[in-house]
Amino acid sequence: MKSLLLLLLFPSIAFSQRFTQNEIARYKKQAENVTIIRDTWGIPHVYGKTDADAVFGLMYAQCEDDFKRVERNYLQVMGRLAEADGESPLYNDLQMKLIEDTADAIKDYKRSPPWFQKLLVAFADGVNFYLATHSQITPVALKRFEPWYALMFTDGSIGATQTGGITAQDIKNLYSKKDGAPVGVNKTNGESSSVAVYESSNDLDPVGSNGFAIAPSKTASKNAILYINPHVTFYFRPEVQMVSDEGLNAYGAVTWGQFFVYQGFNEHCGWMHTSSIADVADLYEEKIVRKGDSIFYQYDNSLRPVTTKQLVVNYKNGNNILQMPVTAYYTHHGPVMGSRNGKWLSLKENNRSLDALMQSWLRTKAKGFEDFEKTMQLLSNNSNNTVFADAKGNIAYWHGNFMPVRDPKYDWSQPVDGSTSATEWKGIHPLNEVIHVYNPKNGFIQNCNSTPFTVAGNSSPKQKDYPAYMAPDAENFRAINAVKLLSKQENFTINKVIAVGYDHYLSAFDILLPVLLKAYESQSNESAYKTLKEPIQLLKSWDKRSGTSSIATTLAIEWGYKMLAESHASRTVEDMKKMVANLSSTDQLNLLIDIIKELENKFGTWKVTWGEMNRYQRLTSNIEEEFDDSKPSLPVGMASSTWGSLPAFEGRQFTNTKRRYGVAGNSFVAAIEFGKTIKAKSILTGGEINNPASKHFTDQAPLYIEGKFKDVWFYKSDVLKHVEKQYHPGD
Repeated sequence: MKSLLLLLLFPSIAFSQRFTQNEIARYKKQAENVTIIRDTWGIPHVYGKTDADAVFGLMYAQCEDDFKRVERNYLQVMGRLAEADGESPLYNDLQMKLIEDTADAIKDYKRSPPWFQKLLVAFADGVNFYLATHSQITPVALKRFEPWYALMFTDGSIGATQTGGITAQDIKNLYSKKDGAPVGVNKTNGESSSVAVYESSNDLDPVGSNGFAIAPSKTASKNAILYINPHVTFYFRPEVQMVSDEGLNAYGAVTWGQFFVYQGFNEHCGWMHTSSIADVADLYEEKIVRKGDSIFYQYDNSLRPVTTKQLVVNYKNGNNILQMPVTAYYTHHGPVMGSRNGKWLSLKENNRSLDALMQSWLRTKAKGFEDFEKTMQLLSNNSNNTVFADAKGNIAYWHGNFMPVRDPKYDWSQPVDGSTSATEWKGIHPLNEVIHVYNPKNGFIQNCNSTPFTVAGNSSPKQKDYPAYMAPDAENFRAINAVKLLSKQENFTINKVIAVGYDHYLSAFDILLPVLLKAYESQSNESAYKTLKEPIQLLKSWDKRSGTSSIATTLAIEWGYKMLAESHASRTVEDMKKMVANLSSTDQLNLLIDIIKELENKFGTWKVTWGEMNRYQRLTSNIEEEFDDSKPSLPVGMASSTWGSLPAFEGRQFTNTKRRYGVAGNSFVAAIEFGKTIKAKSILTGGEINNPASKHFTDQAPLYIEGKFKDVWFYKSDVLKHVEKQYHPGD
């Protein structure tokens, strides 16, 4: 009778998703233990009796807000994007299938502790209950979620997959067609005739993150303050709270499809993750020997057989799903990812693991520094630095976490010799050997994806004390600006920290502009450069701060992009110094002339303010947003992190636009003060709900642009004062 009643309540439940009546009954029973309160910004505060209930409710709420992003993240990590996008991501999918084995994830699920299995089951059930109660939603490929899916995506970072430097071309060299037949790819009638390698656009600036921790010695309240400022693709993470009667109370940003708060805080402490290029995955050059139809690789003067596995990459072709079977190769180092200069490259890595996912969960329940440090002892965080603060006044920083021990005489930034045991990993560095800072005397910590050797100003770790593979990260202009601002100020409040985080000073032009101005002053052909007289004067008097009314900002940034394109330089401090040293005065001046002409052609004048050029626009809920100069948009004074801007707004010009439109940068940003009670403020890029029909689609955008944060309602008593909707999943 109960099952019949459920079917009457949900008449369209899940026939297309093939959920059983018993499953629906189980989902509904758990939903009764979950309450979701949407506040007046649309943010879900999820309350459950148990941690598993909170996970169930969180996943349901995420699917309400943007199921297609939840599904897409799993298509990505499972190597199934081509089922949605067609042939273009085939080799991206192959890369993921080589690195992450679903069979291993299933084994991890089966061996996980019973308490953790409950969370994994709740993760899948929350998504499946949403699909069961929303028959109008048509998944691209994942008709139902399984508990082990979460073990394919154990790190919340946008760039979590560590590939050791393998390139798309390396993969294609080994696993692509030659003379009409693929190497390592089986012949099949369903095989693609023209397979493209999936690569991201070079036009998109690299993004990063900023994390600040301020000790009580530098705050007005004598409480520690944490600033969370990830720079990612817009709308990559929503803002959530999850609470249970089992001691869970975590608030912050969750990556779509994951069941833990990735960057956030609880009642006792907070954690901010930044990405680094610490070397945690390595490529090995294998010496291949063929004997008849058998393939071997040389290792310590003996031959070992190359093993194989049959993989299948599915891809959409019209209305059909076709298959590309692949014979994948493996050595004891790991999968053979491709070849370079005729040498096969195998990859040793630790991209997913049960310990990594457990660490991601356990840190959300840490009760302070000692507890948090215990979670770090799992040594499974694969791609993140961590900036930390707690209610006892501790601040801390770890540059990475999982860190293999290797012979420092080798250059681990390049493929190493796979034929000798001398290049094997020699265990994992214990936590006390990983680069770290605890409660530095200077009273602050910052990391902006830069070297850890300036992370705490004069109290920073010393480079000579660590092997090079631990921190190949270079200095960047954001870090220079952060150290300067955090060093000179005292009596920080939440608002003061936000002001630092939204500082618009573009420190890169401290290096770039003097060279340009000198080039103009020293030029002898006045007639050739007369068009530059007024622009140069504007740049000369510019305060190097980006702003909507600034013409100089437009000139400087557009000229800077021209310089980078001409020199192919990276965005590091050292590379930009080399760039201006290597480009002649004539080249630099001519590039500025080119910019003036381009602006005149596009806008009718070169006097274009940065707010006219640099815009925020959100028209659709598409993962790949569309932009249109003729449709409404907002002027943005922020600039790219390339130029040292602490608040990042990475804008691109498109073939159909003359303006730059933001696609990445500041996402969920928060400032938290830890004391007897939590005080916090936050902001999201546009809004919580990825539906153009929702009032929460772009309701935060004006505040986000200006750096005006909203109050965080952390305690339930405050949440109840700002209720927009309260319900159980499935209501």
